[in-house]
Amino acid sequence: MSIPDTPKYAATKPLKILHTSDWHLGRRLYGRLRYDEFESFLQWLEDTISAQQVNILIVAGDIFDTMTPSNKAQALYYEFLGRVSRSCCQHVVIVAGNHDSPTFLDAPSNVLKFLNVHVIGTACDDLEDEVLVLGDDDNNPHCIIAAVPYLRDRDVRSSSAGESADSKDANVIKGIRAHYDEVASIAKGKQAELIKIHQRRIPIIATGHLFAAGGKTTDDDGVRDLYVGSLGKISADMFDEGFDYVALGHLHVPQRVGGLESIRYSGSPIAMGFGEAKQQKQVLLIQFGATESFDNDSLRPNATPQLASTDTNVKTDTVETSAEKTIKKAPLQAGFIDDLFGFDAPAANHEMATTAIQEDTDNQQEHDHKSKPNNDSDQMQVTSLPVPTFQQLAQISGDLTMIANTIKALILTESIWLEIVYTGDEIVSDLREQVQGMVEDLPCEVLKIKNTRIYNKILNQQQTSETLQDLNEMEVFERCLTINDVADSQKDSLRDAYGQILYHLHHEDKLAE
Repeated sequence: MSIPDTPKYAATKPLKILHTSDWHLGRRLYGRLRYDEFESFLQWLEDTISAQQVNILIVAGDIFDTMTPSNKAQALYYEFLGRVSRSCCQHVVIVAGNHDSPTFLDAPSNVLKFLNVHVIGTACDDLEDEVLVLGDDDNNPHCIIAAVPYLRDRDVRSSSAGESADSKDANVIKGIRAHYDEVASIAKGKQAELIKIHQRRIPIIATGHLFAAGGKTTDDDGVRDLYVGSLGKISADMFDEGFDYVALGHLHVPQRVGGLESIRYSGSPIAMGFGEAKQQKQVLLIQFGATESFDNDSLRPNATPQLASTDTNVKTDTVETSAEKTIKKAPLQAGFIDDLFGFDAPAANHEMATTAIQEDTDNQQEHDHKSKPNNDSDQMQVTSLPVPTFQQLAQISGDLTMIANTIKALILTESIWLEIVYTGDEIVSDLREQVQGMVEDLPCEVLKIKNTRIYNKILNQQQTSETLQDLNEMEVFERCLTINDVADSQKDSLRDAYGQILYHLHHEDKLAE
């Protein structure tokens, strides 16, 4: 039977997919619980799904922050899935990240299937199980999802004694590529069968939780190395051209891979550390099929999201949607890292912007009008939906005068958590007391104070106010090397051995039998 020529994404109605990742439910920030933020985000996400009439939600890994999530974190997760299953969202696809326990996620998967929640925690022995054909209530196929979770070292290569770092790296990348190639082959086979039956093309969406080469990270984001020695960074050409969109997780900065609109990190929905305080967080709405009109006002973080207007930054079959150049949220949100939104970079002479970016509404509306796509059904449209800030964070750097002036310049409409980084030349012995005096009677809470003057002078001496939670494992190990006068010639091999120990501690699934 001959297959008629049809538009690439011809369908009975538009297909809307929401891509998010890296929730890290249960994560703390310097000991502060953040459940109110997580709960507010999940409520916002539920409202967004309904407002956008999303068909499929994809969560690309790191749902929880640890492999043994708290009861509260689990309750947020399951209650959200229960509510979304009763919404317009017809399917939820969840894959594990490196912070998740594959066993924990997989345990209720057979029950969750009855809610159309599809969970892939562990890389499947039969890769057919990772390829999902998702349809609507009338059993018309929406799309094919290649639901690939975080591929652990043991999933992609076999280790051997005396193996060099370069050999490990090559074998990890080879194993990841082979896994995706086989999944792509299965997905394209199913796609060909569906074309014959339904006489239209069914898009293929792949997931992944991995580190793309050239990916951007920030300080204090909590992103762990996936493999020993930061191996396994992949490039965009590893993904089969048959994938219409690749929904990635792991990196918290929203970004494209290899500059491609169709291979994307959505980033984390809330700032995981002060290094992410200036980012505009987002989720990504991917639409296949007939486009719709867009309401630009809906992209403001405090508004109920609607579909957004489109941008002219296009490649092949994709149309990238850009949010407005500014968001009237709070002064601390100026100067975002992500270029998807077209924000200006922070002023070079300021560690933290303290004035809101001014928007040019008339110019933006004119630009949006010119960039609206034709109502052709052969386009994939990606829309960046900004996530509101549920807890203000700010990182303030400088000498005492600059720190004091910056705190005074803050527009304090709600509680703000602060990280203070002292970079002055003078040694200040009572830094904590002076900073606390600056924020007295203000809705500010200082969570962290860094005195780089003393850190740089006395690398191996702890501050009396410093605790273990201020340091990561490698920083503690480096101090041990210094205190014990380990020879420089031995440090690299010891770091490598310690890194392997950390890897196994972080990646061992303690809930597995």
